[in-house]
Amino acid sequence: MTSEERPDTPADEVIPGEPEVRRMGATYALGRFVITPLARMIYRPHIEGRAHVPTTGPVIFASNHLSFIDSIAIPVAAPRPVHFLAKSSYFDGEGFSGWMSREFFTAIGAIPVQRGAGQAALDALDQQRRLLDEGSAVALYPEGTRSLDGRLYKGRTGAAFLALQTGAPVVPVGLLGTAEVMPVGARMPSMKHRVTVKFGEPLDVSAHGPAESGRARRLATDDIMAAIHALSGQELAGTYNEVPAATPIERIRQVLPHERR
Repeated sequence: MTSEERPDTPADEVIPGEPEVRRMGATYALGRFVITPLARMIYRPHIEGRAHVPTTGPVIFASNHLSFIDSIAIPVAAPRPVHFLAKSSYFDGEGFSGWMSREFFTAIGAIPVQRGAGQAALDALDQQRRLLDEGSAVALYPEGTRSLDGRLYKGRTGAAFLALQTGAPVVPVGLLGTAEVMPVGARMPSMKHRVTVKFGEPLDVSAHGPAESGRARRLATDDIMAAIHALSGQELAGTYNEVPAATPIERIRQVLPHERR
């Protein structure tokens, strides 16, 4: 079994010295109380399908990814608190700017995590699995990173793995207009455009098999991506959204058939 196919740590296994999931406190509660209505008033997002979102219990929001503000649009539009992972550098800054960054990302429900492949990716999945075990809602981007050309790329299997492992329903999300509101490189969002957030009907992917099955994860991922595509209407890229390979070995690895987590 390769590192990309290795299953996540079982929910009942305790690893000595493993850090606990960061808990959201007063900053998050205040941020949701203030930021959500303020963002709705300023940007007037068009929201569809909120009734599809379960109001209690674990939920996985699986969305397309077009802009930095996607991670703000989903919590603002959702009828319940949503947690998502953000790179730890947003929380590690010093001075006033570092404090502002840390408070802002905490206020919108972000959980700091080291980004990367291998063990870092498994640790990120474990953070999200623990939140789901507690009955929380988490948001993931199966494409892995933002689409710079507006197309919808093939999904990686992390969201499906979590759904199969925890039994949490997957609510597909289609985001439209976020790339216009805050394109790559922009320092501030524009107020000339409106964002549309579409929530689809919850998906139960358990029929595909256990989380340990690569085939089950792939089929469940394909179902999730098909539901996202139906909501977003994006052109399909038909490939993974990957950084160009820097070495011959990485180029060979990208073209060989293997599961992207």
